[in-house]
Amino acid sequence: MSNFVRPRRLDDPAVRLVAFHHAGGSAASWFPLTRHVPADWDVLLLDLPGRGKRHTEPALESMDEIVATATEDVLPWAEGAPLVLFGHSLGAIVAHETARALEKLGVRPRWVGVSGRGAPGHEVLTRLPDPDSPDEELLARLREMGGMPQQLDAVPDFRDRFLRLVRSDLRAVAGYRPDAHRTPMAAPVTVFAATHDAWAPMVEMASWARQTRSRFTERVYPGGHFHFLGDAFGGFARDLAEEVRAALPHASPDLVRTST
Repeated sequence: MSNFVRPRRLDDPAVRLVAFHHAGGSAASWFPLTRHVPADWDVLLLDLPGRGKRHTEPALESMDEIVATATEDVLPWAEGAPLVLFGHSLGAIVAHETARALEKLGVRPRWVGVSGRGAPGHEVLTRLPDPDSPDEELLARLREMGGMPQQLDAVPDFRDRFLRLVRSDLRAVAGYRPDAHRTPMAAPVTVFAATHDAWAPMVEMASWARQTRSRFTERVYPGGHFHFLGDAFGGFARDLAEEVRAALPHASPDLVRTST
């Protein structure tokens, strides 16, 4: 059984877009993308362990394990259509590290989009909520960020499950210690930043340029960590699609598989 939510089932897509959710989120977080990206794009929304299609699996608390899992899930989809990866917050780390893991396997994503996460080596970890803090304190910090499930307080069991999941995700992020000076990726990179994102300030975003030896662009939006939710989502998704289309000519011609 696939661990992806796949709203469209296209035999010969123009692009294959894989999206990774934020901490505490699931594949459902990015389901609206399908309404706004081109109709000939295959959209693959990954559920990491502990949620959605994988709710019976224990959540992972190691970024190495998360990336290994994501890479294993994405690899079978790397043939044929151009593969592009996008993620927000926790998902930005997963998209970036999965792209690197794929490149080591001889598979080159055509584009990587990162949102809501400072560049490797430039993040200020003290801003992260403490995963071991009391429930109400953790919830207060999370509400500052926005993007909280609407039914959270109405269903106590859902609230407890959500908090357990968030704690696991935050532990994975807190333990993430990337080498900021690794060889840059071949894939072009686009950064999506927000003017008032306290969790990923704009000053930390420009250094993502060091993570690619190809095209680098930055998009800036008004708002906070979840600036793209609500009425802004359509415009954000269209910008994402525009960045993918612009990046494709800049990717290496041996982009799908560079070795066997």
